[in-house]
Amino acid sequence: MDSVDLEVLKTCAQWLQAGRKCELVTVIKTWGSSPRPEGAMLAICEDGRVVGSVSGGCIEDDLIERVRNEGIVRLLPEIVTYGISADEAHRFGLPCGGTIQLALEPISEQSRIAELLQRLSQHELVARRLDLISGEVRLETAAAGMSLQVSTSALTTIHGPRWRLLIIGAGQLSRFLASIALGMDYQVTVCDPREEYRDGWQVEGVPLVHAMPDDLVLAMQLDSRSAVLALTHDPKLDDLALMEALKSPAFYVGAIGSRINNAKRRERLKEFDLTDADLAKLHGPVGLYIGSKTPAEIAISILAEMTAVKNNVFLPKEIQVQHAKSAAAQPHTADVCLPEN
Repeated sequence: MDSVDLEVLKTCAQWLQAGRKCELVTVIKTWGSSPRPEGAMLAICEDGRVVGSVSGGCIEDDLIERVRNEGIVRLLPEIVTYGISADEAHRFGLPCGGTIQLALEPISEQSRIAELLQRLSQHELVARRLDLISGEVRLETAAAGMSLQVSTSALTTIHGPRWRLLIIGAGQLSRFLASIALGMDYQVTVCDPREEYRDGWQVEGVPLVHAMPDDLVLAMQLDSRSAVLALTHDPKLDDLALMEALKSPAFYVGAIGSRINNAKRRERLKEFDLTDADLAKLHGPVGLYIGSKTPAEIAISILAEMTAVKNNVFLPKEIQVQHAKSAAAQPHTADVCLPEN
């Protein structure tokens, strides 16, 4: 599964190779509320086909109508703004006061989309600098903390996996997690040294590393854009890796298991050189309480919690697995309000 941005870039390359004219549309600035964030992209073909999105749909409709009526005649990049007036905000489906600014770029060989895709296939984080005056493009290696930059003369967008996820264990749940995380713009690595899992891993774009998990955690040099999930249920594999991950700057460290096993895990981890602050970073039982039963549902539950933490969204304890299940087990559960899903 490709991320939306990668799908947009691949589609541009395919249209260009087929001899079709197309444009790349990028959200470069928003004011007030906006349906799509800065950096969101859309590709539009000369026949009106689109991939990706820059709004709730109305701006896309306007772009499609203009292409169908006028064709793609733009030779150089252009900046356009939607939603300045209240009437425009209503027409284009923007929230009250919302304004969105877009860069419209005609795609050609000098756009270097094929080269960008080749570098992205190597899991490289790339800064693409578009000269807004000449249309020339320069590609450079980007740092993890870089973000979209725009001036009167240039637009720099960042492409590639800006977040990393290490999954310990190559079971069925890991396959769902890895597949979905790929579409969420994560660079995913799965680690499992067990022989019985060597031949069963088949998620394209996600390598299976047969190393000891704690060694791999150290080798990856986790930073604040990294997450670790321990899913083996085997303390010999999970505990040492969690110990190293909890001492790292990783924004999320989680482990699957029951409330009883989670309590035992925390007691074991106390025997290592971990502070109370380190242990407080551990999410376990991992995920949000949505009544999940199947591996696919559990994967959604875990990634929902991980996304909230990444986005600095406060999660009340009532929707966390441990607290929700504890509440359900108490007497007078009819008076306990739990999420329906």
